[in-house]
Amino acid sequence: MNRRSVLKAGLAAGSLFLPVPYAWIWAQSEGTMKLLRAPKVALVLGNSKYKEAPLKNPANDAKAIADALKASGFEVTLKMDAGKEEMATAVQAYVQTLAAKKCVGLFYYAGHGLQLAWRNYMLPVDADIDTIGDIQKQAVELNAVLDGLTKAGNPMNVIIVDACRDNPFGNLKGVDHKGLSQMDAPQSTILAYATSPGNVASDGDGANGLYTENLLRELKVPEAKVEDVFKRVRLGVRVKSKGAQIPWESTSLEEDFWFIPPKELKKLSDAEKQRLLDEELKIWEGAKASKQAGRIEDYLRRYPNGEFCELAQLELDTVLSKQGEKRIEVQSQAGNPYTQGYARADTNYKVGDFYRYRYINLDTKAEREIDRRVTAVTDDDVIFNNGRLVLDRMGNNKKTADGLIFTDNQNMPLEFYVGKRWSTQYWAESTAGAKRLRNWVEIDYRITGRETVQVPAGVFDCFRVEGVGGNPTPRGRATISVVAWYAPEKIRRHVAHERIRKVPAGLLDPGVADRQELVAYQQT
Repeated sequence: MNRRSVLKAGLAAGSLFLPVPYAWIWAQSEGTMKLLRAPKVALVLGNSKYKEAPLKNPANDAKAIADALKASGFEVTLKMDAGKEEMATAVQAYVQTLAAKKCVGLFYYAGHGLQLAWRNYMLPVDADIDTIGDIQKQAVELNAVLDGLTKAGNPMNVIIVDACRDNPFGNLKGVDHKGLSQMDAPQSTILAYATSPGNVASDGDGANGLYTENLLRELKVPEAKVEDVFKRVRLGVRVKSKGAQIPWESTSLEEDFWFIPPKELKKLSDAEKQRLLDEELKIWEGAKASKQAGRIEDYLRRYPNGEFCELAQLELDTVLSKQGEKRIEVQSQAGNPYTQGYARADTNYKVGDFYRYRYINLDTKAEREIDRRVTAVTDDDVIFNNGRLVLDRMGNNKKTADGLIFTDNQNMPLEFYVGKRWSTQYWAESTAGAKRLRNWVEIDYRITGRETVQVPAGVFDCFRVEGVGGNPTPRGRATISVVAWYAPEKIRRHVAHERIRKVPAGLLDPGVADRQELVAYQQT
């Protein structure tokens, strides 16, 4: 797959002992190659010297980030302790440059920030806020910056906002939300916050804020994809803060990008992918079985976008919770017009939970209904109908009624937000009949939107998940396409699910073309 990462120099100290198991090779699109050839331009802002509530680190953060970006080939404009006019002028010039040069853009801001009516604002050092009306007049609106980047039409943007420190105007009447509000990334953009929406970030004990301290380290790791960088930052900040600060990203990226690109790019064969999967699976199974936070963290640093990263996040949550971590939660974004929302998979299955699905063969239109009732729950498994169906706690198949046994997989994510993408590779072994058959499967997933879905069980507000992949057969490659609808705040399993698997001609395997619809359910 194209989501591989191996630790290089500069990674977190706790994982430096991990070996480097294989060379750097990926399957890449022409769009990725264009990004690598494009010019790179950055605007870096750091405000510390406020009249009220001065901050220690943002100016240091901005200078260090600017130096790191220059080292990786960015043309950087740096502004520190800027007033409103200087900030606004710099943003305007930056957007104009992106539009003219069609370059990869990176915008970084550290300083005070706040939200008002779901809009996020960056505070200049000369801001003098007495009323909420002063915010719109004296602050620089981040939403407007994103609008400008969208209009610029450049191929890719990275937006980094380390502006969630305690609001110096926290008692200002009309400002009743701390931190920043959630925003979905515009097209071809990754938007990164120092902490999750509605929460605040640490200004740090050293020369840099906690978030930027971790970001600086990860930016210097050779051959780390941009999404790997931010996932490692999130892990580092979470561990250091003991769950009190967890960074946040929203992404709509379609292509891969590196701050320090690999020296070689080539397509992986299926055999190479399978070998790498087996290596990663062995490491993951060891980390999972250990029930040790350090082992799981090391897996996630090594494979931040790995084939089991969603499962590893859930396992880490479970282990750290037992150790007393009080992990912050994303604050409710109900009514926020700038996002399609966030939800987390409900893994709290109980004995007695019941789900009835209607199965529709999309070719013959034949229908049947199947009842599934949870009859046992263990630390790792959710068991239906006395073992006929076994899922993991996130809802992924481990054993099915038709005799298939699966290695760990992540066909369902832990967190839901529009733009999220992940991959899964796994082995599926058939135990039916005299001969055991083992098939390797790979699927790339993306959450593409939210839709209102009507099924026999009712009307649900769902996240739409789309997957594309396949597996090799003796006569060529079978293709797989998946569309699934989840309402994780309301139901633990899928609301509807379509899977089409087309096989090459000449195989006895008929392929798959079916749709499942929820008919009835009961959750304890």
